[in-house]
Amino acid sequence: MIDLDDFDRKIIAVLQGDGRIAVTDLAQRIGLSKTPCQVRMRRLMEAGVIRGFTAVVDLAKLGLDHIAFAEVKLSDTREAALRQFNEAVRRIPEVEECHMIASSFDYLLKVRTSDIRRYRMVLGEKISTLPHVASTSTFVAMETVKDSGG
Repeated sequence: MIDLDDFDRKIIAVLQGDGRIAVTDLAQRIGLSKTPCQVRMRRLMEAGVIRGFTAVVDLAKLGLDHIAFAEVKLSDTREAALRQFNEAVRRIPEVEECHMIASSFDYLLKVRTSDIRRYRMVLGEKISTLPHVASTSTFVAMETVKDSGG
């Protein structure tokens, strides 16, 4: 944890809404001059609070509007097995998110593909062959109501 004051929180909030804002405009919006604002931004980046800046892309316009969530149960949940699974799942580009879950299954994956056929291929050839996968279960999203991700 890093100790943040009100100016730091304001910087973060403004940048979350507009990561391309000029430092001069950012400084004006939060009530600081340019140099202290830059110093604070640099400190937040060096501390890893601000991990980077990215473009928010409408993936549906790129033909990637099929979203499925896959529950994954592992056959082995010892630390070495979890580490092997984690390393391998990071190499699957179609997996947007992977969360270890405290439930009747071990991981929840958000998988984005062009269509159900492509998802089936990713599931069968990539996800199911990950280290220690015992079983999977899929839920297909029919509509995204809220997506706060970038």
